[in-house]
Amino acid sequence: MDAAVPNKLLDLAVQSLLSNESAAIQALEDIPRELFVPLFIAAFKGGHKSILSAMVKVWPFYCLHIGSLSIQESHHELLKAMIENLPVCPAQNSSPRRPKLRILDLRQVTYSRITCPEVRIKSPLCFHSCAYSDHSITKIEGHLRLGNSGFETQSPRPVELLVDLSLVGSLMEKEFLDLLMGKVEESSGSLHVCCRDLHVDKLSNYKCTLKFLDLKCVDRLLVDKGSLSDINRILSRMAHLQSLSLFKVSFRSLSGKVFKNFLSNLKHMENLKELNLASFYLKNHLDKMLRFIPPGLDFLYLPFCNLSSRDYQFLSQSPQATHLKLLNLSNNTMHWNDFGPICTLLVNLSGTLQHLELNNCLISDAAISVLIPALIRCTHLRVLGFASNPITMPILLNIMNNLTPLMELKYVIYPIPVHCFDDWPFQGSLDRRKLAIVQLQLKTMLELAQRNDMKWITYTE
Repeated sequence: MDAAVPNKLLDLAVQSLLSNESAAIQALEDIPRELFVPLFIAAFKGGHKSILSAMVKVWPFYCLHIGSLSIQESHHELLKAMIENLPVCPAQNSSPRRPKLRILDLRQVTYSRITCPEVRIKSPLCFHSCAYSDHSITKIEGHLRLGNSGFETQSPRPVELLVDLSLVGSLMEKEFLDLLMGKVEESSGSLHVCCRDLHVDKLSNYKCTLKFLDLKCVDRLLVDKGSLSDINRILSRMAHLQSLSLFKVSFRSLSGKVFKNFLSNLKHMENLKELNLASFYLKNHLDKMLRFIPPGLDFLYLPFCNLSSRDYQFLSQSPQATHLKLLNLSNNTMHWNDFGPICTLLVNLSGTLQHLELNNCLISDAAISVLIPALIRCTHLRVLGFASNPITMPILLNIMNNLTPLMELKYVIYPIPVHCFDDWPFQGSLDRRKLAIVQLQLKTMLELAQRNDMKWITYTE
């Protein structure tokens, strides 16, 4: 028999069920377990809210993940329906298919399957279950196994709901939060909302919401607009943060208690891999911050931080910046004396650096000529951005000649040469005819170098 035949039969069975929702819901008690995953995928893609609601109630596996399924705005009603019907206080009944679902994961995780493989029958596990919260299934059931057996039968079974939250003030977000809080109340404490990725816009508006969440679970935190004192309060509740992004953060002094508390919080972030501090004033104090960061940082963003020569000098010698994969120093002015330390930094990172951004740093022809020998040693570089710098056309062509041998380099964001403007910087109008000639020259050079896989792009607005 053709190997494709069973798959075609399975597809036909799924489509037959979806064509009659009431019959499909009734059949959930009897259909084979193997049919649940393909039926769930098809029902989700097709927007079959009633079928999804019923499936969650009788899901025959330990966990259910959205995984790589694409979530559009139209799917939010489906996600809400799944939460509403998640069994958190299952009734004792003799149904042939009592709910087994313990972990509902509504995050988009491309490497996740709809269900985890059942490697253990008596004690199933989920590869994405919460590992840190005291309210997690792992912690609660671990305590129960150590305690008396009678307590286990009286307590409601713990359930986990894995989500990523973006608190930006939308009506949809408010409705979602109200649903989560209502579900936790309904569960009488058995439901643990595990937020892994948290984005907060205007932190002062969400102090009460953040009290509701167990911040021990958060892997990635992004705060856009907030006071450093408020940020310190939530960082003190996070023990396993892997990514921290702070934009437009206000504080009075780099020598005050609030900044010192921030440094103390950084010191305890042993798992931190990514640090993004945009518009975070650090002039002459980068050394204080970097000394408190545990080694192991992979991604460092410092745009609009008003860095000084002292900061560049320390960065070039810092053990915390010896194996970065990404470095963004954009929108910090660089003077002639700064390029020695920056060259040293690039040489130190030549074995690991994959993404470098030096946009709008006032890098001149002479400065970029100094940087080229260090840049060409970064053989693992994949993305380079140096847009909005006052570079002339001859130097731009020289840069291209030097960079095309870097076979892993695929994307370059280059500056528009100064001759394309009536008056540098940007006060004069851009001559698009001159820019078109520049683009044609660069395209021709890439073809001659046989680097059609390399993209050179620029900003025209």
